[in-house]
Amino acid sequence: MKAFLSRNLVVILLVGFALGACGTDMDDLDRYINEIKARPGGRIEPLPEITPYEVFIYSADEQGLRSPFVPDSPLVNGGPGDGATRPDLERSREFLESFPLDTLRMVGTLVLGDTTYGLIQTSDGLIQRVVPGNYMGQNDGRIVAINDSAIELIEIISDGIGGYLERDAAVSLAD
Repeated sequence: MKAFLSRNLVVILLVGFALGACGTDMDDLDRYINEIKARPGGRIEPLPEITPYEVFIYSADEQGLRSPFVPDSPLVNGGPGDGATRPDLERSREFLESFPLDTLRMVGTLVLGDTTYGLIQTSDGLIQRVVPGNYMGQNDGRIVAINDSAIELIEIISDGIGGYLERDAAVSLAD
């Protein structure tokens, strides 16, 4: 019980000293505040004058120039995205189309009779055989050729303005 009382007495004394330190001399702070308040007020600079906005009327359309506000699409220019290239939405998807193309690795070729197969390893370690005409990758990549060093594909990708473009791609033999 004595230890409990002496411990409480020590805590009370420490709290008393801490509170006593809070009430120290604040004359220097009061003097600084009074000095700042005694300074004369300055003149506030006026706001800068705002110049009115000048309206610009775009007239290149009248001169037969292309508008920068309309995309320069291949459809307008008769380019490769003429609308004939589209992914076949009715076609059933193949197993390798569920993997991004950059996660697939070519690990070799296999020749059985007259057929050359490409060997593709998926990210989970499975090896699949492919032939030209198979699809792989997530952009409707159709295999067009298989050689000893790569499997060549043609992918159908969006052109960003509602059409589609064909793009060459390849999966090279892994080192």
